[in-house]
Amino acid sequence: MIPMEHYIIISSVMFFAGIYGFLTRKNLLAMLISVELILNSVEINFSVFNRYLYPENMEGMFFSLFGIAVSAAETAVAIAIIINVYRNMHNIDVRHIDVMKH
Repeated sequence: MIPMEHYIIISSVMFFAGIYGFLTRKNLLAMLISVELILNSVEINFSVFNRYLYPENMEGMFFSLFGIAVSAAETAVAIAIIINVYRNMHNIDVRHIDVMKH
């Protein structure tokens, strides 16, 4: 059986890669992918803690499934917004979003 620490390390690497990507990218799609990395790392933690702390229960798995459903809905809405921004501005860089205020 794989130790819990290995899962936590992978999840932490994914989480911090997502934070780094979100803070350094200027493209809206790259920022969305970074947010998805963060959400996936949280779902890994839900599953791992459920398996090691309460192996007879399924709450962590259900939280993970609920998180996947929420992230899918969030992705669909975000992509729709990004498409509308691209149609209006012909660019999806964050630096140019303030032009939409005028």
